[in-house]
Amino acid sequence: MLGPVILAASRSDRMRRLISAAPVTKQVVDRFIPGETVADIVPIIKDLTGRGLELTMDVVGEDITTPEQATAARDAYLELIDHLKDLGLGERVEMSVKLSMFGQALEGGHELALANVRPVVEAAAAIGTTVTLDAEDHTTLDSMFAIHEELRKDFPQTGCVIQAYLFRTEADARRLAESGSRVRLVKGAYKEPAEVAYQQKHEIDKAYVRILRTLMEGEGYPMIGSHDPRLIAIAQELAHKAGRKLDEYEFQMLYGIRGEEHLRLAAEGHRMRVYTAYGTDWYGYFMRRLAEKPANLRFFLRSMVSKG
Repeated sequence: MLGPVILAASRSDRMRRLISAAPVTKQVVDRFIPGETVADIVPIIKDLTGRGLELTMDVVGEDITTPEQATAARDAYLELIDHLKDLGLGERVEMSVKLSMFGQALEGGHELALANVRPVVEAAAAIGTTVTLDAEDHTTLDSMFAIHEELRKDFPQTGCVIQAYLFRTEADARRLAESGSRVRLVKGAYKEPAEVAYQQKHEIDKAYVRILRTLMEGEGYPMIGSHDPRLIAIAQELAHKAGRKLDEYEFQMLYGIRGEEHLRLAAEGHRMRVYTAYGTDWYGYFMRRLAEKPANLRFFLRSMVSKG
């Protein structure tokens, strides 16, 4: 059970320094985070959309300690939107945002995060795209859902993320399915206590299928965030049973993981969106990718041995 250990390390300043200083780290990080600036990422956007894929872009960085940093995060997304407008790719590329990056954890954070994210949602809508609010640890979710509900009053296409490993999520899914929202379902990648979350993989997988059935049978737009071949097959079966057309749901996978599967699903006519992160504050994002899947950790450790 290395996942919880890695997630704990994602919050450790000492581990951040050690891993960041390792010579091989950047080479491995580049697999999951292909750039630090908008200029770096534009060729990636062109390449993936040219292959028939769609994207959701995440400017990484969650350790916000001042309102000025939250404002800078907002401005980073506005810069991205300006580039998407120039590329004419607004309809193919959406944004994913973590409200912690917009100041949610600061004093008055709920109002601050809402004030910072609204201009991003407005700018995204102006170029024909939208924003999805990422889920973080369970203590932040009531605020996230309240902001989601507020934004949908003016921008009903605003999406949100729900996490299958949390006990609360089945009820959240029923509410969101009835409201017709865009919902990305993921397993969950934060260290959560047994009081609020399933701890065993088989329990999480069963919850994922139950929740996905609710979304597919509801009035919203399900976004299946998974690399698991079995869950992908189940999602296709549930969509068929619910009478959904290929453009009435989509698959989402991370950049750098199962790239051939991205192209296969797109070739079959599915909407396939690649979650693509960029930025300089990559540590927390990178560590969660290692915790999510043993193969990611093995890849990193092999690189440390062969390159270190």
